[in-house]
Amino acid sequence: MIRKLLFVGVCLAGVAAMAFAGGAREEARPDYPMELEMWIGLGGDLGQRIEEMAADFNSSQDKYIINVVEQGDYEEAMTSAIAAYRAGNQPHILQVYEVGTGTFMGSRQVIKPVYELMAEAGMPMNKADYLSQVTSYYSDLEGNMLSFPFNSSTPIFYYNVEAFREAGLDPHDPPSTWPEVAEAAKKLMATGNYSAGFTFQWPSWTQMENFSAWHNLPLGTKANGMLGWDSELVFNDEVRVRHLQQLADWQKEGVFQYGGRRGDATPLFTSGDVPMYIASSAAYAGIARTADFEFSAGFLPYWPDVAGAPQNSIIGGGSLWVMGGHSDAEYRGIAEFFAYLSSAEVQAEWHQFSGYLPVTYAAWELSREQGFYDKIPIHNTAIAQITLNPPTDHSRGLRFGMFPQIRNVILDGMEAALTGEMTAQRALDQAVSRGNALLREFERTIQ
Repeated sequence: MIRKLLFVGVCLAGVAAMAFAGGAREEARPDYPMELEMWIGLGGDLGQRIEEMAADFNSSQDKYIINVVEQGDYEEAMTSAIAAYRAGNQPHILQVYEVGTGTFMGSRQVIKPVYELMAEAGMPMNKADYLSQVTSYYSDLEGNMLSFPFNSSTPIFYYNVEAFREAGLDPHDPPSTWPEVAEAAKKLMATGNYSAGFTFQWPSWTQMENFSAWHNLPLGTKANGMLGWDSELVFNDEVRVRHLQQLADWQKEGVFQYGGRRGDATPLFTSGDVPMYIASSAAYAGIARTADFEFSAGFLPYWPDVAGAPQNSIIGGGSLWVMGGHSDAEYRGIAEFFAYLSSAEVQAEWHQFSGYLPVTYAAWELSREQGFYDKIPIHNTAIAQITLNPPTDHSRGLRFGMFPQIRNVILDGMEAALTGEMTAQRALDQAVSRGNALLREFERTIQ
């Protein structure tokens, strides 16, 4: 998998230098209705809902038809798009997960920046309309949005309400610190009904990237790469080492159970086997559909002795990138589609269906007016957490080239520590060294 991702990062940077990437196709008289292709990395209920959103747009006007094509997962969508770009038949719109942002931003000739797209169509985007914690992730140093924020999420702390009651814990007051999580886990396990107290999904995202932002700690220099491609990773400090070692110790004690690199831990929670779970806010729909118990959610836990914690969490999910090499008429259609997706009604419906954050303040307010958060407070928990404090250089987001590959390097280190193969210090030292080598390789490809 790492070789495959390395190929993606190097190829995407290399494609930017190809003559094909020199701009839009020659204009011809538009032939309507015009078909526009959108490749996505989501399937299941979420993928189906995106298809329905496109169909709603298609029926709202008669000039453009958005065809949604599922490309497997995010990594497969990126790989397929690069191959298609080389062949000159790239899609018009590509959904890219947040850790691919740096790679695409370093390949500007491959994309059509969204702020340019909308301005040329006479529909400029007002950044003030969007959650700043979302737009900062997808904007350049001048504050221009390069991709369209679409499915943004953040991790939150889910817990089994019925299990809390059984263990004598207050379901209205979940643990807020890591020592409290460990204490609650031991009380839950004392009932004899659970295999472990807590687990989490996407370990790098939840326990390194968001852990760092939540504790106002840098994952890397240069504002986590946002101020330059020559940034260096620095997550092998005492706080991150201590946290990883504590997770390893808790796993030995049975307090914590590792569930895999992605969303593999979900069944541990939804089956009722493990009663506390750190997962994406967008995991809500799946949990609600499969769990047969009452559950709720609170903020991410933090270490109370770390100054500046809690700060704010950062986003996951993805955004929509517009590929280069298309005609002005096609770009006009994409702009109209993005304007449709930006409407408060569409954004609010997508937010309420999926569990992703409402990327606009208007959609957030509309959801509040509709009483959505009164019915399902979990969704407001995610928004309150990510907007808890104004973001700092350490909590705006990440902007590292080849970060999908670096994330796998981080996971290698975390797993080595959790299995006892390495100490936490050695594991993170090695991950930082390997990750910095990837950063330097990416930096060379874009010079």
